[in-house]
Parts: sequence; C-alpha cells; structure tokens
Amino acid sequence: MFAALTGLGLSTAAGLNAYIPLLVVGVLANFTDRIKLPDGYEWLSNWGVLAVIAVLLVAEFVLDKIPAVDSVNDMIQTAVRPASGGVVFSATSAAAELDHSSWLTDNPWISWVVGILVALAVHALKSVARPVVNVTTAGVGGPVVSTAEDAGSLGVSLVAIFLPLLVIVIVVAMAVFAWWVFRVVRRRKRRRAAQPPG
Repeated sequence: MFAALTGLGLSTAAGLNAYIPLLVVGVLANFTDRIKLPDGYEWLSNWGVLAVIAVLLVAEFVLDKIPAVDSVNDMIQTAVRPASGGVVFSATSAAAELDHSSWLTDNPWISWVVGILVALAVHALKSVARPVVNVTTAGVGGPVVSTAEDAGSLGVSLVAIFLPLLVIVIVVAMAVFAWWVFRVVRRRKRRRAAQPPG
C-alpha cells in the first residue's frame, strides 16, 4: 500500500511539474535510505543527470510564469510530465519493501501505466485551468498559480515519500478542485453560447 501511495503522490507531483519529483527522488536516493532505486534506475541518482534535470527545472520555472508562453510550455509538457510520472512511480516501486509487498515489483508495467495516467490527468487539469486563470486575471494570476503549483509539486513529492498516507487527502482535494474547475469552464461556455452574436 505504501508503495502505491508513494508512487501515486510522486506521479501527481509530476503532473504539476515534471522535474521537481525527479530531482527529489534523485537527491534523496543519494543522501538517504528512504529511496532505494530499483535495478535500471540508478541513473536517476547520477549527479550529471540531476544537474540536467535542475537546468530543465529552472527553464520550466521561468517559462511557466509568462502568460501565453505558459500555454505553449504546457503543450510541450504534455509528453514530458506523464513520462516523468511513469519514471517516478516505477523508480520508487522499491518502497514495496516497506509494506512487504512484491506486487508492484512483480508487475513493473503497472507502475509505468498508473504513473503516466495520473500525471497526465493532473497535467490536463492544469492545462485547462491555466488559460481560465490568465483570462480572468488579465495574466496577473498566472505567475501566482504557477508558483503555487511548483510549491505543491515539491510538497506533494515530500509527503509522498515521508508521509504516504496523506497522499489520499491530497488526491481527494485535487479531485474536488478538478470538479470545481470543470464546473467553472462549463458555466463559462454556457454563458458564451447564450450571448447574442455581435
């Protein structure tokens, strides 16, 4: 159970920012025994790889704060964030040792698929919400929301590793937020459709 919650939390964080959970997992694998990377994932703790991830994180951090550019960045990240979600879910499957379960390690493809789908769902929510924020705040809210997403990605990554049971609360909160965003978007579409042309 802990392995699945850790993977779920990290792939959720990857949907917000692809690079933060990768960096957290790689750094913690180097400095703590909390993350034990399975065979084939040792590259994630390589300092050269972590340096590249850090550079990509800085670029993402800057680009995601610029209205209009953030939407282009989100299009590019449609491939990157789900891939990151698959990697971090799979790379942390060694957490199965904590709850003495071998199910995830015996079925590694499930970790990849679940990680990709979770990160993609979070990314889709972010991609739908961001244009609404930009339009309703004349672009001023974009950088604020982006900073909150980055902080959320870091927070969720750390919670997933150190307090995996709290991931359940986070996922429920995100589901409620997703429901609210879809209601707002649907309401806006109805209002536009009801307005007379011209």
